[in-house]
Amino acid sequence: MIRFEHVTKSYADGTTAVDDLSFEVAEGELVTLVGPSGCGKTTTMKMVNRLIEPTSGHIYLDGKDISTTDPVELRRRIGYVIQQTGLFPHKTVLDNTATVPHLLGWPRKKARDRAAELLELVGLDPSRYGDRYPEQLSGGQRQRVGVARALAADPPVLLMDEPFGAVDPVVREHLQTEFLRLQSTLHKTVLFVTHDIEEAVRLGDRIAVYGSGRVEQYDTPATVLGAPATPYVAEFVGADRGLKRLSVTPIETTDLEQPPVVHLDDTAGRAAARMTEDGAPWAVVLDAEDRLHGWVAAGALAAAGSGGQSTVRAHARRMDAWLPLGAPLKQAFSTMLQYDAGWIAVLDGDRFLGVLTPAGLHEALRRSTTADAENIPRGDVALDTVPTL
Repeated sequence: MIRFEHVTKSYADGTTAVDDLSFEVAEGELVTLVGPSGCGKTTTMKMVNRLIEPTSGHIYLDGKDISTTDPVELRRRIGYVIQQTGLFPHKTVLDNTATVPHLLGWPRKKARDRAAELLELVGLDPSRYGDRYPEQLSGGQRQRVGVARALAADPPVLLMDEPFGAVDPVVREHLQTEFLRLQSTLHKTVLFVTHDIEEAVRLGDRIAVYGSGRVEQYDTPATVLGAPATPYVAEFVGADRGLKRLSVTPIETTDLEQPPVVHLDDTAGRAAARMTEDGAPWAVVLDAEDRLHGWVAAGALAAAGSGGQSTVRAHARRMDAWLPLGAPLKQAFSTMLQYDAGWIAVLDGDRFLGVLTPAGLHEALRRSTTADAENIPRGDVALDTVPTL
């Protein structure tokens, strides 16, 4: 959808903001441009909508050289979101959102209906917020309006220049989550500028890591974190890149262990005997439809099983530490800490698949790094183990 071919931007004082830039952004892909201040990432973005003209090279949008397109017409086809939103203070939220459709000549009712639809989509009830003015909104709400306005004419491309940089960390995380939800539905082609590697990793399908006017590495977040292409990239992403990688490494079935399983209506004695055979101190408890219910200790079943026909149901404990297959390892680690759990259950819908332990989490991270480096599936990675002292 967007292609840069040997693009350079130099100024009369000899400064080169962007030097021989070449990369491609696929349709529906969210690419984060990350790097320190002054590295050329915002210049790159502004060349896409011709707010800045390149000194040399070509930029293509959907196969067409943008230098042959009228700049005003081009900008009306590209959504643009900036850090301070750029909302018109004298216009209501609804009219701000309808700005581009109005400029494109849409009928007033159609433009306002579209604006109301977009406000609803970004979590702002148009009946409550539509008649307010920007000064009556919080910083996070203004950013939501900015995103809604950028989407109003349904552009195929979004340019976002540090859109969440001016809000506090809690609001920023919430806005990131909401934007990922929107992107999963809308599948826009997005260039997203940030100086924050955490944000770049969380949001991007691919990351362009900028040095001084050059892209030092262009790859998936997992590869950038697991196999930095240059010493500069390794230093930029940080010595804790292994921890950052947890957020982009999903739980897979090959990461799971299979503990003993008992059912709610099993007798305590029979379940205890089965666990004794396995030498297991605990078992996962499932209901009659094999949905996760909780866990049970072998000792509790053994004591109950010696007298009467008590069932597992009477001794099972609820298990809140669970996640769906595909959840990031960072979330798994956080869940283990939150519940002080030695393992978490992993589900596919309602179906129990297995458990992830701290050791399994560590191995999953190691397999992921090796798999990306060798371009093989994670399940095919054989790990060397460290002997136990």
